[in-house]
Amino acid sequence: MKERRSAIRFDKAFTVYLSGEEGMTRGIARNISDGGMFIETREPYRLGTRIKVTFVSADTNTEITMVGDVRYQCFLSYGGEGDGESQLRGMGVRFVEVEGKDLGLGAPLARDAAVPERVLH
Repeated sequence: MKERRSAIRFDKAFTVYLSGEEGMTRGIARNISDGGMFIETREPYRLGTRIKVTFVSADTNTEITMVGDVRYQCFLSYGGEGDGESQLRGMGVRFVEVEGKDLGLGAPLARDAAVPERVLH
């Protein structure tokens, strides 16, 4: 299957702090790109929710806050060590601004418009 995503992805794992209309929590950022990231969290925010994602840059030790929209939710159940089962919950977040600096992504990107938004139940 051909990869539909055009942005370079970095498979890093680091703690992020999330805040939105449903309160505050934390998660683990994975699979980050310049346009967004996947965040593993116990309770994903609702689809379409605008949230703030705060983390500390490992390079400069500077706190960065990105504002983004929840684009999809994910719940995976898979085989773990031995005969056990493991689970993963999370959400995909598309960045729309660095706190205070609009990235011009408020409207759907042209490349996103061709791909219908997925809703998992």
